[in-house]
Amino acid sequence: MNSVTACPLDCYDACTVIYDNGRLKGIKEGQTQGFLCPHLNHYDKYEQIHMPRYKGKEISLDEALLKLKEILNSSKSSEVLHYRGHGNFALMQEVTDHFFASFGATLIDGSLCDGAGEAGIIEGRGSNLNMPLSEIQKSEVVIIWGRNPHTTSSHLLPIIKDKTIIVIDPVKTKIAKMASLHIQIKPHGDLFLAMLLSRFLHIENSCDEEFLEKYASEYEEYYELTQNIRIKATLNEIDVTLGQIGHLLELIKNKKVAIVCGVGIQKYSDGADVMRAIDAFAAFLGLFGKEGCGVAYLGNSRDKITSPFNTKAKRVSKINTEFKNYKTVFIQGSNPLSQMPDSLRVKKSIKEVENLVYFGLYENETSEAADLVIPAKNFLNKEDIRTSYSHHGIMFMPKVSESEFGISEYDLSAYMCKEFNIELQTEEFYLQYFKNFALQNEDGSWQVKMREETPYKEGLDTDDGEFHFLEEFDQNINLKEKLFLITPKSATSLNSQFKRDNSVYLHSSHGLHEDEIVTITSAKGSVKLKVKIDNDVRDDCVLIYSGTKGVNNLTSSKHSLDGKNAIFQEEKVEILSV
Repeated sequence: MNSVTACPLDCYDACTVIYDNGRLKGIKEGQTQGFLCPHLNHYDKYEQIHMPRYKGKEISLDEALLKLKEILNSSKSSEVLHYRGHGNFALMQEVTDHFFASFGATLIDGSLCDGAGEAGIIEGRGSNLNMPLSEIQKSEVVIIWGRNPHTTSSHLLPIIKDKTIIVIDPVKTKIAKMASLHIQIKPHGDLFLAMLLSRFLHIENSCDEEFLEKYASEYEEYYELTQNIRIKATLNEIDVTLGQIGHLLELIKNKKVAIVCGVGIQKYSDGADVMRAIDAFAAFLGLFGKEGCGVAYLGNSRDKITSPFNTKAKRVSKINTEFKNYKTVFIQGSNPLSQMPDSLRVKKSIKEVENLVYFGLYENETSEAADLVIPAKNFLNKEDIRTSYSHHGIMFMPKVSESEFGISEYDLSAYMCKEFNIELQTEEFYLQYFKNFALQNEDGSWQVKMREETPYKEGLDTDDGEFHFLEEFDQNINLKEKLFLITPKSATSLNSQFKRDNSVYLHSSHGLHEDEIVTITSAKGSVKLKVKIDNDVRDDCVLIYSGTKGVNNLTSSKHSLDGKNAIFQEEKVEILSV
């Protein structure tokens, strides 16, 4: 059997996949370019949960659904929380929100990933329209700012291989070693660098004045704001030289420039300001609305698509959820005991939940703590549709294989809606509803209708059609005390899915030995990890990959100032020998 489907993972690439007699292969056309990432290449190697269980005892799926019904019947709707993550990024996953919102349960709000950066983009541009891969392909210079495409977006690599590459990153990543210029900036120094780049563009009369006069007329006021930064002292503080700034500006002069940003740059209280300052640099260059130019971050994957599901509900923070306030918590496609910040607080809070239900594919810290575990079907065993946050494609995901275990999100919701007299349309109705947003291209692929190929060609989406610059910023960011914690994505895992890391990566200058066990501490907690010596990491950094068990013992559950985002890299850390 040879069928075309799509990858469900929360990833920039959103690949189109061929299922061929049990094997997964990347389709040659479009953004997938004939290859898949290690996660999908080894997808069948990761053992799924087969049997439901209650209080540690295996039960049948029918028994599990009856137990879920019993649990919900024993709880007031105000005592129920639905905590849904993005372990599967497809559109039909939201059908469970429909049931729980209609039931009267509480849902979640906020972001563990990109919310602060998106808030900064919206404040400046009025909307978060992403620069799609098709536009990056037309650029001449690509600035990779805090992103590691070999790990997080490998399908970007063939697109940029013949371009001039500039990398701004605290880690000497593989792409940094290939670049024409690598600025190994101190973490959390990006705001100052972005503002200084705008300032030097203005000094050198290298701004796109036509764009600024038409779409960003308050640029002179922003230039004045950048003058509050003491150049020499600040460059010393963020470990950037005047020569590097000059080299960067020379490389981008009169070129089509794409600035490709990762989420690490905004994992701070002022993450919105960081992204807004990078956008301001793009505005000074006049990159918006021009072919082959722009800023690529994470666009809204649901842009131009409305939901057919009822999702109106009371919501609480995804970042500092107080699980203990609820009698029943239903967790779907997420592992909060690992991935939420301030894990020690989360563990204490979740222990007080009377009925903890886990609905997902794999065993993890949360499934181990759950009272009721219900296995989900994987993407090959159910119908779905997905969109992307880095390109305009809409991909159909037909069921391509059968599975004797697990249940789909739709089937579970249909059962619960029937039992609680909640209206729900057929699965075919919702699939067709989403398909109605699709437009077929000449090459046979599909994309979301009405999306702009070159974003902002008709101007910005603010009320006045102009770019809105920062009017103030925090000049007193602490860049000295203790060590910086950085938590990038791993090449072998996607957060806590797949093959998780168990090490801390440190520069040899710390005098530690390979495989030595150390304790990393912060104001929030500690974790013991095995040392890996890596001189590609700055000597003032402690690198622990997202998904490493215990890493979020170190992190704060405070929100970013804008965007309700987790600030995973805000806490400074220390290294203690065991």
